[in-house]
Formats: sequence, C-alpha cells, structure tokens
Amino acid sequence: MKPTRFIFLLTLLMFTGCGRPVAHETTATTPAAHYVCPMHPRVTSDKPGSCPICGMNLVPIRQSSSSSTVMISPEARQRIGLTLGMVEKRELIRELRVPARIMIDETKLYHVNVKVDGWVEKLFVATTGQFVHQGEPLLSIYSQDLLNAQAEHLSVNDAMRPSARRRLQLMDMTDEEIQRLEQTKQINKTLTLYAPASGYVIERDIAAGHKVTAGEMVLVLADLSDVWADADVFQNDVALVKTGATVEVTLGDETFTGRVSFIAPTVDAETRTVKVRMEIPNPDAKLKPEMWATARLKINLGERLAIPDVAVMRTGERVYTFRDTGDGKLEPVELKLGARADNWFEVLAGLAAGDKVVTSANFLVDSESQLKAALAGMK
Repeated sequence: MKPTRFIFLLTLLMFTGCGRPVAHETTATTPAAHYVCPMHPRVTSDKPGSCPICGMNLVPIRQSSSSSTVMISPEARQRIGLTLGMVEKRELIRELRVPARIMIDETKLYHVNVKVDGWVEKLFVATTGQFVHQGEPLLSIYSQDLLNAQAEHLSVNDAMRPSARRRLQLMDMTDEEIQRLEQTKQINKTLTLYAPASGYVIERDIAAGHKVTAGEMVLVLADLSDVWADADVFQNDVALVKTGATVEVTLGDETFTGRVSFIAPTVDAETRTVKVRMEIPNPDAKLKPEMWATARLKINLGERLAIPDVAVMRTGERVYTFRDTGDGKLEPVELKLGARADNWFEVLAGLAAGDKVVTSANFLVDSESQLKAALAGMK
C-alpha cells in the first residue's frame, strides 16, 4: 500500500473515532496474538476481548494466510448492511445505445427525367413536399420531336411499325397512349409524365413554361415507407454488431423496430467510430429525414460466467472482489473481466460458478482489508 493511502485510512479512522486504542507489541512467539475490532479497526489488543465501543468480540488479524483477508461476524454483517451475490452462468444480453440520424432510403429515390426537348406546358405538382401516388400525372411537355415521332408512326407500313412504336416508348409515351394514337389517328400535342412510384416530391426546380432538354432531371420523389437510421458505433463495440441484427429506434414515446443492413468497412479517423446503417419500416411517415433518434441494439452474448457489477471494485489497474470463503472470512480475489451486459460482468478468470461475493458495504470491507494488510506489513 502507498504511504499516502495508509495515512488517509488512519486519518479516516481518527475522525470516525472508537475511543482510545489498546496498543500492544506482538512478540515472535505469539504471531497470531494481535486482535482487532471488525467494526473499529483502530481498536487493537494483544489478547482476545471485546471492543469498548461496540462490544463486538475482537478477532485475530492473522487467522488466515492472507494478510488482506478479514473476518466479519453475522451480527456485524447485518449492522453494516453487508449482502452477498452469486457468481453464476447466465445468458448475457449486451445493449448498445447510440444516437441515430434518420435518412432517406437511397434505394427508394426516383428521378423523373425527360427524354425529349420541349417546354413544360402544365405542372400538376404544385409544391415541393407534396405526396403523389404511383401513376398520377406530374407534368405535361410540348415537344416538336414528339409530334414528328407520332406522325412517322402513323405513316409507316406494318413492317416498320414495331420500330416506330419502340421510338415512342423511348420518349415515355405509354402503351395506352400509343394504342389510342393508332386507333384515333390523332396526334397528341403534349407528352404527360407520370409518377414512377408513390412518394414525396423532395426536389422540384421547374415551373410551367420551363424549357427542358432531353436527359434533364425535373423532379425527385422519395418513398418514405422505409427509412435509414445511421449511427456511429465506437470501434471497440462494432465487432458485436452483425448485419441482420434486430434494432429498436426510439423517437419520443414511440419505438420502431428494424434491422442492421450495412456496416461500413472503414473507421472514421477523427471520431474512431464506424458507420452502422439500419433499415426501419415507416408506414405512417412518422420518422422524417434529418430527425435524430436513439438506436438500441441488443446483442446476445450467449451463456457465460458472470458476476454482479456491484461486486466489482477497481483500484488503478487492479480489478477485484471479496469472496465469502464460507467460514466467516472475506478474501479479496483479483479478477479478469470480459464484456459488460446490463448489471453483470463476464468473468474470465478469478472465480468459479457458485462463489459468493460481497455486493454491498464493499468500501467498508475494502478499508478494513487494506488497514489489516498495512498493519501486518508493519510487523
């Protein structure tokens, strides 16, 4: 023990106060004749007796081979509220909770392009953000190229008609419109473009009278029935995440269930995180792009040997607990821990299934253990 820590413990005992200590020297012929009060370590004696403060029987400091092992009677355990927990094999569920940004599912974006040169004659979509159903008209275009193609289709013989029909289809005329043209022999002045899917108009940079050229994108639709939730997971945790794993995304009081669909192959150099993407069903469009939510991933680690987290103590680089040996003694045991899940730690080394460990009043037990070790070291 470091001198500063020992001085701190002695100072603490002076302020807690137990009356005047009974100090005696221990001779080489009586190595186990140094006694101390379990509740008031400042009270010591060279022979058995009772504590003048609490009346408890004094216990020998050297009753075990370990100078840090302490003995606390059942009465004292009850008085200080000492409880024990069990080291056991149990199924561990690790939960990762990270912020997630709601994004548009890029696989459900639809670009509306024109295939001919012309002018927008009528725009059926009035505002950005408007919802349209699949098959609804978006805009109509006047095009001289379209007029020429229709006239050619009507003038060709039966052998050339399939290629002429194909040309009209490439200009986005529907089969119904082409059939009507063939039946009525009346050329359509305009070409109407229809929604390729149901969704919201998220981009619209045109108006009636706008001149368009072949290949120009005039509208963008987004289907929000499914969205992405992007989260940044720390590099030490990302190995636990698997594609296909179930995830819960919480926004306010509502929870949405989805699955992990993508894990980035690289680490962000600045944040040391990895991008994890989740697909979330969003039938009512309650999750909107650029919202922030909380993603919770529950990872089943399987059955592992585990210890309650309240039983674990840390001192610098050391991790230890106090094990009840079954004869009234509590001995410190150094641990090697693995993953943490809820209120449990995986035990890799130091304990076995069935071991009982201290889960409350750890600090009092630890203080007495360290004081005992310090007094033993002074002899």
